[in-house]
Amino acid sequence: MRFLVLSDIHMRNKVIGWANKLVKAHDVDALMVLGDITQFGPPEWAGEFFSKFEVPAYAVHGNCDPPLVLDWIERTAVSLHRNKIQLEGETLIGLGGSNPTIFDTPNEQSEVEIYESLLPIMETGAIMVTHCPPYGINDMTRHGHHAGSHSLLRISREFKPKAWLAGHIHEARGIMDVEGAKFMNPGAAKDGFSGIMELGESIRMELLGRVD
Repeated sequence: MRFLVLSDIHMRNKVIGWANKLVKAHDVDALMVLGDITQFGPPEWAGEFFSKFEVPAYAVHGNCDPPLVLDWIERTAVSLHRNKIQLEGETLIGLGGSNPTIFDTPNEQSEVEIYESLLPIMETGAIMVTHCPPYGINDMTRHGHHAGSHSLLRISREFKPKAWLAGHIHEARGIMDVEGAKFMNPGAAKDGFSGIMELGESIRMELLGRVD
């Protein structure tokens, strides 16, 4: 199963056009959307976004998405927020929002909330789908600071995921191998960036070239 991975769309209509072209060009089966679909709303734009694609979508919301975005995800896609599903023999576990930021955005959680919300659904060897990355992994800001979540790093160390998808830090695009797991930040879709994740005998990740 092949996913087009998008994050940090921030309500850019142009993403719909080029993402649909990539869905066809890469024979994509579904979207995996990592949050910040809107730019502080309106929430219904998230529903409009998902309705423009012929393939199904799996998604979490981001810290810049108002709370009602989660309702629209649940209506028009498969919500992975605080949820666990099975796909192609793999377990996917998700969490939307972020740890606290300096910007006081609508969907921030304390580190305690992040850990306690994931702990009941965690299992070893899952594929994690979050908006925020674990601390120290694809999370370096342009100012040279790590902005990821310490609780997500703790989750990673305790449960040893197979793979982890996260966005949030626009400039931290990349793929890293950490303790046998692949971590991908596909970059900000608002800037033309995306990635591919393919599930099969192994998990394959690829960063796609920028689309203008």
